[in-house]
Amino acid sequence: MPELPEVETVVRDLRPLLTGRVITAVRRSAFKLRRTWNPAWAAELAGTRVEAVRRRGKWILVDLEWKADLPPSPLPKGKGRKGNLPPNPLPEGKGRKGNLPPGPLPEGKGSSGVMARELDSRIGSNAALLPLPSGRGLGGGSAFLPSGRGPGGGSSPLLRVHLGMTGQFTVVPADTPEPDHLHAVFTLDNGHELRFRDQRRFGSAEFFADRAAVESEMNAELGPEPFGIDADYFRAAVGGTGRNLKAVLLDQTVVAGVGNIYADEACFRAKLHPGRPANTLTAAECDALREAVEAVLTRAVESRGSTIRDYVGGSGLRGGFQNEFAVYGRTGESCPTCAAAVVCARYAGRASHFCPRCQDAEGRAPAAGKKKRTTRGT
Repeated sequence: MPELPEVETVVRDLRPLLTGRVITAVRRSAFKLRRTWNPAWAAELAGTRVEAVRRRGKWILVDLEWKADLPPSPLPKGKGRKGNLPPNPLPEGKGRKGNLPPGPLPEGKGSSGVMARELDSRIGSNAALLPLPSGRGLGGGSAFLPSGRGPGGGSSPLLRVHLGMTGQFTVVPADTPEPDHLHAVFTLDNGHELRFRDQRRFGSAEFFADRAAVESEMNAELGPEPFGIDADYFRAAVGGTGRNLKAVLLDQTVVAGVGNIYADEACFRAKLHPGRPANTLTAAECDALREAVEAVLTRAVESRGSTIRDYVGGSGLRGGFQNEFAVYGRTGESCPTCAAAVVCARYAGRASHFCPRCQDAEGRAPAAGKKKRTTRGT
């Protein structure tokens, strides 16, 4: 499942490709994603311009500007191609699996969605909005309503996307052959398309006419971003619970964006056992864990995240941090510090990888390795 570094990479890739672009049309598949798509959203999105692309924990937020007089652009005549979204709706039951009609299907049409546990995506952020420079966009930007002023005086709109487990959110030329499991296509005004592909359909894409209301709700529910966390806050959050460290790190109300991979790597870096009760940590150990979380995530972002199966960034490139895992997914392999075999056990319902020697469950310092024998001269 994409975690903070993967989502941050997607956002960084998409930002220069989307900022200032106009969404001229939207098409959706007949298959349901994790959250319900409202058919009316396609018409509301058509004509909006991308103001900024940013991240909130594991969410991708596309800030939009209203534009009331730009009509949706239909597909160019003859653009239908093998694997592409058909330019005209097909009769019910005639489209092959994975095809997207140009308009959304009425509620209840198409295959039923996969039901699963609610993704723990309650994310917070310290990131600020990234406004467009003055005069950016079509006609110098004058045709677009200023940020915060929607139709009827409402707030600016927002497109919110979650990658789920296998989601891919990329910008490609419009004539790029379309892959299987393509569920949403946002046509742009420059001959490109923003595509959302999700094989397992645990991801989602949602449109909100009131950006401020969504941000307020997310801020009320979610913890801070893991970069520059206040030390006192983190000590209180960790020391105030008897849950194990793995459960605390995965709790998005404590720290936003940390998932299974980076919780394991952070615990290893801090030399703390993932199953240890959080309220047994000293202040120094809390500080070490906080610093480890930030360091691991920073390095993972620099490496474009981790590609284990499906993940690619917004430009289609894979991540590289999987080549630097110290413990995650390395059960039975040697610890890079002491050469003991890495162990896997379940904590907080998740497979957790750790070194039994470097990360003692009781908080004891790792035992010193055997010294090499030396022979004194006679």
